Amino acid sequence: MLEVQDLVVEYPAKGFRSPPFRALHGVSINVRPGETVGLVGESGSGKTTLGRAILGLAPVTGGSIRFGGREIGHASRRERRGLARELQVVFQDPYTSLNPSMTVGDILTEPLSITGVKRHAAQAQVRELLDKVRLPKDAVDRYAREFSGGQRQRVAIARALALRPKLVVCDEPVSALDLSTQATVLDLLIELQESLGVAYLFVSHDLGVVRYISHRVAVMYRGELVEDGDGDVVTSNPEHPYTQRLLLAAPIPDPRRQKVNRANRHRLLAEQAEQAGL
Repeated sequence: MLEVQDLVVEYPAKGFRSPPFRALHGVSINVRPGETVGLVGESGSGKTTLGRAILGLAPVTGGSIRFGGREIGHASRRERRGLARELQVVFQDPYTSLNPSMTVGDILTEPLSITGVKRHAAQAQVRELLDKVRLPKDAVDRYAREFSGGQRQRVAIARALALRPKLVVCDEPVSALDLSTQATVLDLLIELQESLGVAYLFVSHDLGVVRYISHRVAVMYRGELVEDGDGDVVTSNPEHPYTQRLLLAAPIPDPRRQKVNRANRHRLLAEQAEQAGL
């Protein structure tokens, strides 16, 4: 469904005559219908830039992005509006991604109205959406600021699913939430995928979160894709040294195992530095 091939993203440099900054170096990835591909890496690895390029929010310097067989890497604004029915996004921060001056009902009705859905039909769909994300019916008359972070993210998820898209780019959707709320939102995303057949490109820095929700996992490092494969394999027995470091850096509730992981990570870093001649 989504095919990204040799994608290059560059940003103009700030300094005079300085070369442009290359954020992505020929990245290739694909997402099949109804599956979740986890995109994981530390800050600055390029994972969010890849998601933004797919959404048309980052400049595509080279390569291609095909969605449903169509090239969308250089789509116009008009073409992007048409893509909204099939391609949506859930942003990281539920506190800033929702309009504070609109009620939840207005937030969820807006994308339906723009695409020509009549008011009565839109209201019925909004009630159905609220039920799917487990929010009370009276939420339609309340403002987003009246809800907790987890509830706001449920509203954002409902908005993303309002047009029944084929793919949702989830950009760190649970990183701003506490652990118990994270688990609830992740379970909700899995349940919605099973009932609606939607696919996710799930961007996160947390290997544990990615392991929980993803069918396949792709690992990014310094603008390149360094490992890609089955989610259970990549997150439990990775081949690339960078993925191994990510796995060893992930916190675990057992202090003894955590101490062993920390020692193994320092050993791995030392070995890699020695091989690099540092």
